Amino acid sequence: MKSGIHPKNYRSVIFQDAQSGAQFLISSTVHTDEKGTFEGKEYDLYRVEISSDTHPFYTGKETVLDTAGRVDKFKKRAQAAKKK
Repeated sequence: MKSGIHPKNYRSVIFQDAQSGAQFLISSTVHTDEKGTFEGKEYDLYRVEISSDTHPFYTGKETVLDTAGRVDKFKKRAQAAKKK
């Protein structure tokens, strides 16, 4: 391999879904200070907001995440535009 171009901190990391708690062990260079256990061994732990375990594309369930009434604001603007 060519020296100096490959990541130095490439290791196995647990990615944990914040919503479901599902864990996936993947090789990564992501920085994290947390530790977790996966199948009896300790690895670095990185928490993610959404993964294939909770993403609507993979689950087939559509969910609406409404932050600060964004969906309502959009619907009001859409209704106002239709009336014009």
